[in-house]
Amino acid sequence: MDDTPTHLPPAVSVLRAAAAAHGFTLSCEDRTGSLLAVLAAARPGGRILELGTGAGEGAAWLLSGMDAGARLVSVELDADVQALARTALATDPRAEFVTADGGAWLEAYDGPPFDLVFADTWPGKFTHLERALELVAPGGTYLIDDLLPQPGWPDGHLASVQELIADLTGRPDLRTVRLTWASGLLMAVRTE
Repeated sequence: MDDTPTHLPPAVSVLRAAAAAHGFTLSCEDRTGSLLAVLAAARPGGRILELGTGAGEGAAWLLSGMDAGARLVSVELDADVQALARTALATDPRAEFVTADGGAWLEAYDGPPFDLVFADTWPGKFTHLERALELVAPGGTYLIDDLLPQPGWPDGHLASVQELIADLTGRPDLRTVRLTWASGLLMAVRTE
């Protein structure tokens, strides 16, 4: 079975070209994006948090699955890279782009929880994990990627990934599934 997505959101090709021109190589993989679109579609009127906008491909996938009542908050430290997403997606009233350190944003955030949290950067995954998980609503989904060895991983990172997976799969308040697919995913649903 070929699991390559055949229907890309229109903004993805625009964002992919902009990212390449900018030299940004860490965009959301298409299979991960297709899962994001499905998870967003499963949350009508949902509140969605993306930690790590990057050039905006993940946000484009999320927006493609969201209904008119859903809202996306996407946080990115690099203003120049996030500007690519803002340019292509800012006319969508469902999206709010925040330029900030993800860890600082997580610590300062005092709003309602989210139905879906996609942690695609270190804050919310390797740092500030507890805070990110606190922001997942009961029955909500937490998704992380890049868990299979990637080019450019720093020395010792594999041990950090293994520790993170063990932590998440051992929690009594999460139901998890690990997927050796795309860049390596872990999806968790808050059960308590």
